[in-house]
Amino acid sequence: MASCLGLYIEPNLIKYAKISKDRDILKIDSFGIKFYDRLGDAIRQIISDTISFKTPISINLSEETYQYFYMFSLLNKNDLKKAISTEFESICAEKNVNKNAFETRYALANSVEDKEKIKVIHVSANKNAVNTTEQVLGEYHASTISPIGISIANVANLKEKENVLIINMEEKTTITTIVDERIYHVETIEEGAQEVLNNINSKENSYSKAYEICKNSTIYTMEGKELQQEEENDHLDDIMPTLYKIASKVQETLSDSSIKIDKIYITGILSVVNNVDLYFQEFFKTEKCEIMKPYFLKDNVKVNIKDYIEVNSAIALALQGLGYGLKDMNFKKRDWKDDLNAIFSNSDSSGDKKGNVLKKEINLSQIFKFNFNEKLDAAEKWMIRIASGVLLLILIYSGISIYLNNSIDKKDAEVADVKSDTEAQIQAINTDITKINQKTNQYQQLTDNLKNINEQAAENSKNKKIIPDLLNQIMFSMPQGVQITSIENTTSRHIVINAQSEKYEQLGIFKAILKTQKILDPDTVVSSSGTKSGSIIQVVIEGDLP
Repeated sequence: MASCLGLYIEPNLIKYAKISKDRDILKIDSFGIKFYDRLGDAIRQIISDTISFKTPISINLSEETYQYFYMFSLLNKNDLKKAISTEFESICAEKNVNKNAFETRYALANSVEDKEKIKVIHVSANKNAVNTTEQVLGEYHASTISPIGISIANVANLKEKENVLIINMEEKTTITTIVDERIYHVETIEEGAQEVLNNINSKENSYSKAYEICKNSTIYTMEGKELQQEEENDHLDDIMPTLYKIASKVQETLSDSSIKIDKIYITGILSVVNNVDLYFQEFFKTEKCEIMKPYFLKDNVKVNIKDYIEVNSAIALALQGLGYGLKDMNFKKRDWKDDLNAIFSNSDSSGDKKGNVLKKEINLSQIFKFNFNEKLDAAEKWMIRIASGVLLLILIYSGISIYLNNSIDKKDAEVADVKSDTEAQIQAINTDITKINQKTNQYQQLTDNLKNINEQAAENSKNKKIIPDLLNQIMFSMPQGVQITSIENTTSRHIVINAQSEKYEQLGIFKAILKTQKILDPDTVVSSSGTKSGSIIQVVIEGDLP
């Protein structure tokens, strides 16, 4: 009997369901919801409570994104795979991200709009996010990691030529469109149960209490005659805005689609709110709205069917682990644990497999040319034992070598991807550093220019008063009989004075006054020997301002 434990993990809570399969009969062995502060402790407790220490575990993928491509239906499998890869590579190039940093899976569906094309439902997730998802299980083994937007269809009661919409209101809300029993589109919107639980938790300070409040809240629709103000409805103002936004978004999705929907299934955390199906029905007049229950369950007097509905996401993941749904949507990389489980799961098989084993034994006896119809002596028995032991060792060694080589190749490929991504990031950083240095140099140059301009302006302002001040001093100290023909400020502090007089003595006195009264710097005052023109003696006196 095969079994699988489905774990749907969200911030603050885990939904779990353990399902066993006996031929075509499915049975839910245990289920529930657990709120947690430490995820690892909560998972260990669930595994212990459900006695699932060796049971395969199926968990939900996180942070996945959906892309949609349309391809010609005449493409063969290899060409189709290459075309899909090219389309995704183009998207990564537009977003300037490394395509090797993502794990990708895809599913196909016949295009409703164009019969000559097929629609590709492409799902991608960051490899780090996939590894983190798997690592939350710690020492336990994950057999399946799949997106809940795809897996949730495992629970629905699908019928041929019936188009269905599944609104799964968990942490975020996924809207899954199913056309003729095949998944056709998945849309994720941010509004969901996490928004509601956070709002109520901010008032009640307990996520478990917030969840119970949702379960005990009742929506009174337009058909209700009276709106009873009951205690459990105190938080409807925290619930209804989110439900309204989800219903409006679904309305928008249906109006933009050319697909006629026959039925709308409602599930997820917010489906526990009483009358939520009637509330949604008011938005959709032609589509029938109902709460989704697992298709294989019959009404059981011992367990309320609503309790099962609460954990639909976990049931869907458990069914995915048992081989239902789209098998190619498993983001878990196959390793030696999966191969070992496959060996043990086939160890009790009969029929052709058992016959093949017997045939191999017969071939071995023919190789060693032993006649098992005759009695064997001790030497022959020892030869058989030694040959069997050597063959077994060779097989084990070969198997281990193949596994190790494959593992090394995979790790080398992963390292190459990480290295390529790291080099790209380093190159981007170096480019940014170069730009920053260029901007810094430009800024420094502008700063220096501004400083020089300020200094020059200050100097110009100061020099404007040099000549007037100098003339004022000379006017009051110039001896009688001396005339100044010109005063020139040749450089910032240097002054050249052209003076004349009829007597040398008067010019000498004037020079002495310039030095003694320190009108000019005494150490820099010099004069020419003087030139006489008629009765006028002209002299040039130079010096720096003190």
